[in-house]
Amino acid sequence: MTAPFLAPDLPGAPRPGLCTDCGVSRIGDGKACGRACQFIRPDYPAAERAAHGREAATEGDEGFFGVTQAMLRARLSPAAEGAQWSGIASTLGARLLETGAVDAVLAVAPHPEDRWRPMPVIVTDPAEMARCRGMRMGWAPTLALLPEAAALGYRRIAMIGIPCQVYALRALEAELGLERLYVIGTPCSDNTTTENFHEFLALLDPQPEGVSYLEFRADFRVELRYDDGRKGRTIPFLKLPISKLRPDFFPLTCRTCVDYSNRLADVTVGYMGGDGDQWLIVRNGRGAEMLGLLEGRLETKPLTSKGRRKGAVAGFIANTARAAGGLPLRAMPDWARPIAAFLQPLIGPRGLEFARTRLEMKAAETVLHLRRAHPKRMKHMIPAHVWRLVAPYGLTPEKGEEKGPEAGS
Repeated sequence: MTAPFLAPDLPGAPRPGLCTDCGVSRIGDGKACGRACQFIRPDYPAAERAAHGREAATEGDEGFFGVTQAMLRARLSPAAEGAQWSGIASTLGARLLETGAVDAVLAVAPHPEDRWRPMPVIVTDPAEMARCRGMRMGWAPTLALLPEAAALGYRRIAMIGIPCQVYALRALEAELGLERLYVIGTPCSDNTTTENFHEFLALLDPQPEGVSYLEFRADFRVELRYDDGRKGRTIPFLKLPISKLRPDFFPLTCRTCVDYSNRLADVTVGYMGGDGDQWLIVRNGRGAEMLGLLEGRLETKPLTSKGRRKGAVAGFIANTARAAGGLPLRAMPDWARPIAAFLQPLIGPRGLEFARTRLEMKAAETVLHLRRAHPKRMKHMIPAHVWRLVAPYGLTPEKGEEKGPEAGS
């Protein structure tokens, strides 16, 4: 008998202020957010030691991406039908269920009334993982499902989540009484509300309701596909209608992310360093165990690293500082945009250099936006690895902005 595909009504509400509604505020423990929230007092060295057995190195690629046992450029062959890329994350969830390694997977599926709205679900049937493929935009309080999973007797679980969800899960892991936990992480998606995302789609296409697929690609283009068989198209990043978006299109939480690469997942599955394929960071033995479940289907290629990031990051920092809290300004004249859009994929950063670019940009955003909006929170909220990423660009802690060494990162 096929097990139910659960999407229970979730209790509670997000907490006020900096909150991405990971679900912790909804589980009935009024103090849990203080223990678990990435936006309050994150301690990445301690969390890395607990999850991976050691802290990340401060130099080299671990300084950017976190603890790394192996890094791969890969894709599934054949690709999973309906996947955003080739389907590695959802297939890992299915394989964990098929092999009996877990009883359930916590993930998100499309809401029945809106394909772009994420709906937290508990998956117990491997075949149902196919419904979790593809991109969603909006808050997904996935961790609110933990009490439901416990009530159903599930003690071996996996979760597919974004960094702010994974940080909270790791902070509470020792309290959950689990026999086994596998964490499949995706890099932060520069999230926004589902409602804001619909406004963005309407600016991209005159028939936004027919858009079935949207992906920000590593070749500096957005790809759109359609339900009605229309030929898909791509839009260069530099031609996106950024200036027409509301200043708070990306919430402050997503402009102050301190963990873009999901440092506490067992395995991170993304695209940034994949140069057209998927990018995998195996962080510990559980991550390696999961990739072993894809043996025979995982095709790998050598990692690439091309171009230079310094000019792009410096320009982004200058624009973000001038924007004074809104979206980065676009000072380039209209006549130059087609030229820049043509050159960017040819000479811009690619592969791991593209991933490093995004990490440095996100780190700079965090410093600049917190300095403007919540300067008193910087001391506790910005880990040392973020300060290290922005130091080459002259962004250094001002008085009262940095933790002492005894307080962790």
